[in-house]
Amino acid sequence: MKDCLFCKIANGEIPSYTLYEDDLVKVFLDINPVSQGHCLIIPKKHYENMLDVDKEIVSHSLDVARKVYKILNDKLNMDGLTITQNNMYGQEVKHYHIHLIPRYEKDNLLYKRAKNKIDVEKLFEKIKGN
Repeated sequence: MKDCLFCKIANGEIPSYTLYEDDLVKVFLDINPVSQGHCLIIPKKHYENMLDVDKEIVSHSLDVARKVYKILNDKLNMDGLTITQNNMYGQEVKHYHIHLIPRYEKDNLLYKRAKNKIDVEKLFEKIKGN
């Protein structure tokens, strides 16, 4: 879709902190994270919501979520992970996507913006670094 923010990110027209990418999906850090490591899985092809997304994309996205979960857990020592997907009301960008939200016992921030602004660039370096 021409004016879709996530389509532009998927096509490389807008830069992102990409953690994983293949032919079908892209995973990148949310620039307004709920918690440290909050990222999004988006299909490269535009689908508005779960009513029109291909089953193959849904299945593949969950396989990718497992891979990214391991990466985040290894790098960030999180206590858990919330996986969420919004449709229509509550869906800020009308492009099917899945949120991976790391959870930490100390934060107790479910669905609140972090009290202290998270430096996404430094976090990206921590996750992608050796």
